[in-house]
Amino acid sequence: MTALLIEAKNLSRYYDNHCAVDDVSFSLAKGEVLGFLGPNGAGKTTTMQMLCGNLAPSTGEIHINGFDLLDQPKQAKKCLGYLPDTPPLYKELTVDEFLEYCGRLHGLGFREISQAINLAKSRCGLDEIATRLITNLSKGFQQRVGIAQAILHNPEIIILDEPTVGLDPIQIKEIRSLIKELGNEHGIILSTHILSEVQESCSHVQIINQGKLILKETISGLNQRMNTNTIKVVTRSSINLNYFSEISSISSIENPTDTHYFIHHDSNSNPTELIVEIIVNAGWGLMELSPIQQSIEDIFISLTTKNAEQSK
Repeated sequence: MTALLIEAKNLSRYYDNHCAVDDVSFSLAKGEVLGFLGPNGAGKTTTMQMLCGNLAPSTGEIHINGFDLLDQPKQAKKCLGYLPDTPPLYKELTVDEFLEYCGRLHGLGFREISQAINLAKSRCGLDEIATRLITNLSKGFQQRVGIAQAILHNPEIIILDEPTVGLDPIQIKEIRSLIKELGNEHGIILSTHILSEVQESCSHVQIINQGKLILKETISGLNQRMNTNTIKVVTRSSINLNYFSEISSISSIENPTDTHYFIHHDSNSNPTELIVEIIVNAGWGLMELSPIQQSIEDIFISLTTKNAEQSK
């Protein structure tokens, strides 16, 4: 069994009477790249700050590579590399000077620092600008420097908050490839608003909304959801859903109103003809039938909207 690098149990965080994170539990193993999604104000950043030890949870516990983050913070944080959404750069330094400074903060020896800096620069494409002042670099290259400092000490866990913000399409592709490469030897949490980035880079995904986790799924499971096609059906009168119970390819039916239905089915089998036959023979009056295929954006919006409605 793969050892867990992060184990978060029943995390909650309150700001006065406001609950920003509500009883969140999840884990991260070596070789996993976890995409962490959520709308603005969902509790995503608060959760990540708790995982990094920058913010104490109101309740719950966090173990980083076996170390309790509250009781053994130094040992736990040695296992972490973190890139916040705004890279913490000293812009008056050159790239080499800044990475050397970061290496010394991590307690690396002289020979270790040299090797670590060379590897981080190579991985992040910084070799040609190593002697330039950070303030003179483009936003994209500054983002790369931020990633380099996060991986400099070869941590078991790498947490990246919006790592491709400000990058051009070529740089985004390169960073995605880097994340996949790092994911082979590390555990990675990737926070992003770019939903396609999760599909490209991650092995797992979780969505948080209003402080609660509303989805924990593998990317293969998410793709299966997307490949589950949907048929929108509108009838003149309400229908008896029991009539569809014998159609094995139908996975579920949503019924938002008395005469509107969303019938989800396996992409390998299309039950449209059977559905039409049942509705017509029963005399329910078929007014509309149209196919719908979900994207990751559709799933995200559906889950967050449904969660918001249930919370009212």
